[in-house]
Amino acid sequence: MNTNNTIQLELELPNNFTSYPLETQELILEYLNNLTPIKKQAYLIAKQHLGSSFHILKSNGFINWIKNDKE
Repeated sequence: MNTNNTIQLELELPNNFTSYPLETQELILEYLNNLTPIKKQAYLIAKQHLGSSFHILKSNGFINWIKNDKE
């Protein structure tokens, strides 16, 4: 992933985004870019309420997206 050409997001990235391998970062970006407006709001609420304990790779939304959309 070329960080100079990253996809523009309307959302904040997870706090530990840069600690993930590039392949995982690309999956996270793809997931965030495919969220519906309601799911974007849910992501923001979860991120805000859980703070540093929010882990996108363990979130139900991400797990379901991997299972259903990436198989």
